[in-house]
Amino acid sequence: MARRRQKNCVPLDGIVLLDKVQGDTSNQALQRVKRLFGACKAGHTGSLDPIATGLLPLCFGEATKVSQFLLDADKRYWAVFQMGVETDTYDAEGAVISEKPVSCTRRDIERELKLFLGDIDQVPPMYSAVKQDGKALYKLAREGIEVEREPRRVHIYGIELLGWENNRLELEIHCSKGTYVRALAHDLGQRLGCGAHMSALRRLRVGELSLDHAVTLAQLEALDPEARKAWIRPIDEALANLPDVTLTQLATHYLLQGQPVSVQHGHSPGWVRLYEPENGFLGMGEILDDGRVAPKRIMRNLRKD
Repeated sequence: MARRRQKNCVPLDGIVLLDKVQGDTSNQALQRVKRLFGACKAGHTGSLDPIATGLLPLCFGEATKVSQFLLDADKRYWAVFQMGVETDTYDAEGAVISEKPVSCTRRDIERELKLFLGDIDQVPPMYSAVKQDGKALYKLAREGIEVEREPRRVHIYGIELLGWENNRLELEIHCSKGTYVRALAHDLGQRLGCGAHMSALRRLRVGELSLDHAVTLAQLEALDPEARKAWIRPIDEALANLPDVTLTQLATHYLLQGQPVSVQHGHSPGWVRLYEPENGFLGMGEILDDGRVAPKRIMRNLRKD
């Protein structure tokens, strides 16, 4: 049965790199851009808190099939931690619950930051979308209820100290999916004995995608519909870290019927990008243990519109 399509919508396929403004939720930003393009199908690739700005990849049409790869991708952030002031949400939107003098030095901070590198167990903030017994933690927090939270294992690849002035700590952080930067601020403040909260956050990268190539909603609104299309990026840009395999026309024929195929590639078992000279990017496949290439998530938009 054919999927029903929204009336008067545009079947776009690709990725828009949005520079989200402060105050919008990720879903609000998504819906505004979706309406602007008149797109039939769209989804974002991991929430940014309303206080945060920066890179929010939006997937349209067939690009929603790669959303999970971006959700699972490493992230890079610019962040500001305000030392000496602790809030209940761990960020600037929360109520102040503690204020203490700050006596730590830059050397103290650098020493403590090193302890956050690598695999760490991070307790999610109460004001978060993490669910416990089927209910989001932030809903419990709004009711004045605090519960024990299970730590989550995350990985911090790097923390660069960019500035330290007036109790304001400026950092660039490279981390795995699932990392709460505001929890890092809180935990650092606890270790230094003065408390801290995250006062600003800007996402710079998601996997191989960079804020340098992003567009704001205001910029999109200023363009005519045809000019906006220039901001729709190819789906496979989100998968640049995966090896690629080029198929022959015959192999493509069988693969599109769901069959694993034999083709020269030289890659180890795992996910790959699939290409065919005539149709270009076909989707994602998997190298099997026997070396054959199996289809996994094939783009269904091989039409020539």
